[in-house]
Amino acid sequence: MRVTFIKPNIGRRDHSLYVDEARMEPLMLGVLAGLTPPDVEVVLHDDRMESIPYDNATDLVAITVETYTARRSYEIADEYRKRGVPVILGGMHVTLLPDESKAHADSIFIGDAETLWAQVVRDAQEGRLQERYDGPPGVAQIGGVLPRRELFKGKGYLPMALMQYSRGCRFACQFCAVSQYFDKKHYIRRIDEVLQEIESQRRKFIFFVDDNIASDRKALKELCRELIPMKVRWFSQASLDLTRDSEIMKLMADSGNVGNVTGFESITHASLKETKKSPNIGQFSSYEREIRILREYGMQTWAAFTLGYDHDTYESIIATMKFALKNRFTFAAFNILMPYPNTPLYHKLEQQGRLLYDGKWWLHPEYRFNQAAYQPELMSADELTDACHEARKQFNSASSLVYRFSDIKTNLKTLWSVAAYWRYTLLFRKEVYKKHLMRFGLR
Repeated sequence: MRVTFIKPNIGRRDHSLYVDEARMEPLMLGVLAGLTPPDVEVVLHDDRMESIPYDNATDLVAITVETYTARRSYEIADEYRKRGVPVILGGMHVTLLPDESKAHADSIFIGDAETLWAQVVRDAQEGRLQERYDGPPGVAQIGGVLPRRELFKGKGYLPMALMQYSRGCRFACQFCAVSQYFDKKHYIRRIDEVLQEIESQRRKFIFFVDDNIASDRKALKELCRELIPMKVRWFSQASLDLTRDSEIMKLMADSGNVGNVTGFESITHASLKETKKSPNIGQFSSYEREIRILREYGMQTWAAFTLGYDHDTYESIIATMKFALKNRFTFAAFNILMPYPNTPLYHKLEQQGRLLYDGKWWLHPEYRFNQAAYQPELMSADELTDACHEARKQFNSASSLVYRFSDIKTNLKTLWSVAAYWRYTLLFRKEVYKKHLMRFGLR
């Protein structure tokens, strides 16, 4: 038997196919491959950089679906099903919208596929694939399974090892699909399994893909203590409230943390309250204290902003960009607030009649990447789209790159920091322009 795993692309640009040059390893497909019985052949096709060989013989196709890749995922699934190949769809989008997804699949998986993946494969072998499998969200990589990293070779992924220590987040931000999926719960792997995984592969630069690695500070401290003798460099995604704990900041620095993707979301207190971004609201001081602490520990900040709240204007969005530039963040993402399906934000906008694109922007043929998908309060949808793109353009200008690089405490701290700054800022700067207004799917 052969199982084919597919990582879908977002879509295409109007004039050409889109190749994601900032692509990272599809960790969870590697984990599912590791959970597949050894007598079953597994292959991986990454739509972000290679053509999918639909006519190659296979017995089951498994596609991971995100909201941004839903349209393309359904195209791929439909092509395989035309050839009589059974398809199972999984991922967060399928869990949020099972009825939509099942129209393009022989089977769907709700929740974490790791819990029942071996059963899925057995059922496919015996020709009795069920229409739906339900696995509750929980701890990653049950039983200490290691991902089949050999599937990643030769596909040009960024030179970092993706791993996971924890899942979920205890906060309840209104726009966040993660909070909805995990119901504000946080699940932590056995630390000995994480350490074994680090030792089992050769890379010394690790990206922990945890939704919020700082959600459980006790668990994070334990991880840091174990990482200190391993001499690795790592980064993750972490909420700003970690700066209130001096012990955790020192442990992170000592363990090789070089920085984190951090959700600042907004520089406006009213917008933070609107979205219930609780780790940013407490002791709010325009982030001066938090940024000072991050710089004291030499951490490069990859700041994430969501823009388009009911208090936002064109001027406040440009002010947000100037704030990010003033603080010389290594990188900053100026994301339009997106109504992900079945989140509190989505339901609020739906009730107010403010959703655009028939309420299904991820499938609508007229929607383009980085467009506003709802009617903002104080500007038009086009004005919001233009403001966010202008913020990206100014933040990623040549003069901005040089100015941000000049921070001695972070981007100039070590030769490694210097190299990382230029490698990743130039790469992600390129991706910002390539993906802007890209259409979803290939058809």
